[in-house]
Amino acid sequence: MRIQSIESFSTSDVGLVRVTTDSGHQGWGQVSTYHADITSTILHRQVAPWVLGKDVADLSQIGDLVDFVFEKEHKFPGSYLCRAVCGVDTALWDLHGKLQNKSVCELLGGKPRPIRVYASSMKRDITPEDEARRFDQLRKKHGYDAFKFRVGAECGRDQDEWPGRSEKIVKTVRKVLGDDVALLVDGNSCYRPETAIELGRVLADQGICHFEEPCPYWEYEWTKQVTDALPMDVTGGEQDNNLALWKYMIDNNTVDIYQPDICYMGGIERTMRVVKMAADAGKTVTPHAANLSLVTIFTLHLMGAIKNAGPYVEFAIEEADYYPWQYGVYENLPVASDGKVQIPEGPGWGVDICSSWLEKSVHQVSEARR
Repeated sequence: MRIQSIESFSTSDVGLVRVTTDSGHQGWGQVSTYHADITSTILHRQVAPWVLGKDVADLSQIGDLVDFVFEKEHKFPGSYLCRAVCGVDTALWDLHGKLQNKSVCELLGGKPRPIRVYASSMKRDITPEDEARRFDQLRKKHGYDAFKFRVGAECGRDQDEWPGRSEKIVKTVRKVLGDDVALLVDGNSCYRPETAIELGRVLADQGICHFEEPCPYWEYEWTKQVTDALPMDVTGGEQDNNLALWKYMIDNNTVDIYQPDICYMGGIERTMRVVKMAADAGKTVTPHAANLSLVTIFTLHLMGAIKNAGPYVEFAIEEADYYPWQYGVYENLPVASDGKVQIPEGPGWGVDICSSWLEKSVHQVSEARR
């Protein structure tokens, strides 16, 4: 069973990938979101030539195929190549799930079930009062018992989104939601270590359990200073895709909880290598999944199977007025109930792609020579 064609269906935000074998079997995957049309160009130019015609009859061949692409494109080891490879990797996992009539979660050794999620806010332009109010409404509607919100400014060089916002939002959300919910915050690479530690003490006083990416993510030593100084879990890794840097981070206990993004990493195979490194070091993994494209579906399946999974999965709460592009891509968008989301139970990813979305996308095809 060999790869006969690779198709991409792209907008600027989302890029879906369909892999078809010479036996007629198909699987759906996704390149990473954000500039997905550029990533799809890379898929056809720098990934497809190395995988078309390759034998994928055995699930274990995916890892070697992924490695082969990175070897052949060794001059281009960066983010865009990883984002493109993800499309083929995830499509092949879907294909094998359908062949075996199993979910990807089951292929990975798990079992589909409802899994706890945390409601993840993407907004920084929201007042503390409005954020706390919508969290309270979502708790009543969906039963969430964990919430994440933003502090600082994104890559903010120590600046708040506006003066005093971070400290106020932490205290306001805690006051409104009470002590029975888990609160997580995300610094998005805002702070120098001394500022992060100062804010971290305020977070600790309010019972915040998770301080994500407090320092510029590439400043590993800065982040470790924060990890060593604070009592709550410091977390990070969403932007990282280099396996050597992942080993450095884990070997040096840079953070307490590791957060690879499946689409930024290059798919399930490479993410599972990070999972294994973390497991061998006794560390927890809670992947980044900050929108409701297929990355959330991928993450639900993975978290339902790995032994060192954190206590919850990230679940974006932004509606169509904020992230319109994440809707209408696939059928049966997951919905939280009692603070949990069901891992799809059908074969492969267990979702059906919307034909109406495909019709509006830009379609490209790469085919193996017969």
